[in-house]
Amino acid sequence: MNSSPASSPVALGSAANTAPTPLAPIDFSAARVLVVGDVMLDRYWFGDVQRISPEAPVPIVRVRNSEERLGGAANVALNLRSVGVAVPLLGIVGDDDAGRTVAGLLDAAGIESGLVIDATVPTTVKLRVIGRQQQLLRVDFEQTPEAASLEDKFAGFRSQLADASVLVLSDYGKGALGRVEEMIREAIVQKVPIVVDPKGDDYQRYAGATLLTPNRAELREVVGSWRDEADLTRRAQTLREALGLKYLLLTRSEEGMTLYSADEVFSVAAQAREVFDVSGAGDTVVAIMAAALAAGQSIHDAVALANRAGSVVVGKLGTATVTPEELFGS
Repeated sequence: MNSSPASSPVALGSAANTAPTPLAPIDFSAARVLVVGDVMLDRYWFGDVQRISPEAPVPIVRVRNSEERLGGAANVALNLRSVGVAVPLLGIVGDDDAGRTVAGLLDAAGIESGLVIDATVPTTVKLRVIGRQQQLLRVDFEQTPEAASLEDKFAGFRSQLADASVLVLSDYGKGALGRVEEMIREAIVQKVPIVVDPKGDDYQRYAGATLLTPNRAELREVVGSWRDEADLTRRAQTLREALGLKYLLLTRSEEGMTLYSADEVFSVAAQAREVFDVSGAGDTVVAIMAAALAAGQSIHDAVALANRAGSVVVGKLGTATVTPEELFGS
């Protein structure tokens, strides 16, 4: 196990400029993390921008190539698999080309797919148009799944939960977690730790989870704006206690992360030396937190590892994963 970072809060501010201290490698091969949530396909169109349209004041992008990547809960699963964790994934896709692409990408990555196909809705797709390494536009295709699909997914959840070391609930507000309260109750009964990546302003639905991982904007939507660090701590701790959470982990971009528990407030500084794209960074943080906890690491070590992982992926374009070499190298 890694030696824990100092438990007292560190000063918050800009990302560290020095090279991060190497962390001791962790064997994730015995860990099994069940991921449930909003599965989507991230599409990227890459091109050149050389002029403005005569029809409207918008750039014209001449598309040169395209990519399709796993997004949402599927990106969480991919990040887990990339460090060697066994990952069953439960989600909903449409009976369409995008859904079949998602299934193929999951299979290629070695992720145990438990996709429910709902022919009444399209697969959720986020299309990003990139010109000169800058995101110019995002177009979302989405629709809330039918109740029957949620029932089928819940049946799969019950069959998978008993073998899980940790449960991850990845909520993007697309409707796949319509029965999240029941899932949390089942996991509590089976004593499976629950890590939630939340969405929206109703956090009561996550009551009883082990760990909640909002970013600053998401937390502000629930508790309101804070005046200073002391006010933030008061609001975060009040929320944690009201929901019966063991931990609340606030991801703070250039200010790193802060973990709130009944015993302490524990902060780590950001390590990113260059921020290129924050797309999917939250997925990586949630995945590596879950992986570390599933491998028996302390909460401090899990936070340190997740912080390192988040710092790595923001230096990559689009939704991305982190490798063991990037996590544990110098």
